[in-house]
Amino acid sequence: MALKFQYNKTYLQLLNKGLKVRINALPTLVAKESALRLEVKKAREHVEAVRAKLSETYARMNATYRLWSEFPSGLVSVKKVDIDIKKIAGVKTPVMRSISFDIARYSIHQAPAWLPQGVEILKQIARLNIEIELSRKIVEVLEYARKKTTQKVNLYEKVQIPEHHEAIRKIKRFMEDEDNLSKSSQKILKAKIAATEAA
Repeated sequence: MALKFQYNKTYLQLLNKGLKVRINALPTLVAKESALRLEVKKAREHVEAVRAKLSETYARMNATYRLWSEFPSGLVSVKKVDIDIKKIAGVKTPVMRSISFDIARYSIHQAPAWLPQGVEILKQIARLNIEIELSRKIVEVLEYARKKTTQKVNLYEKVQIPEHHEAIRKIKRFMEDEDNLSKSSQKILKAKIAATEAA
């Protein structure tokens, strides 16, 4: 959409103000975009690190897969996940504060001796899966904010700032031409008045 303006001093002042605002905001937006780009990279690396840790935990479980058939189903369940909001480069992102688990009652004497260790392994797997989901959400939020910031930077750099410069140039040229025409017509009028007075 082309910039709309009128050829007068009021619009010239408005365009100058708008141009100044955009020029002043541009370095901040560029810095925010690069900070968000870095944070997206860090968040993706974190997701991969947690996935690797989860794969390692599953590999340890596979070594004792026969024992897991003795593990009672429904013994461990996630009760509550507490999530806080943290600002990263000015963007609100979810951060896991804590996880509460429900552990069903079981008899220590009748259960296998490794059951408490199995409960801890399942809690760790649940924690890692929740952390992966939360980290993916953080990547999604940061990536969306980065795209929006990049669009705004491009809009300012490639569209709005050049449009404002061009509009200001056109208004100044129009006003100069108008001023020159006014001066020329005054000179012609003075010359005619002088000629009629002389005659």
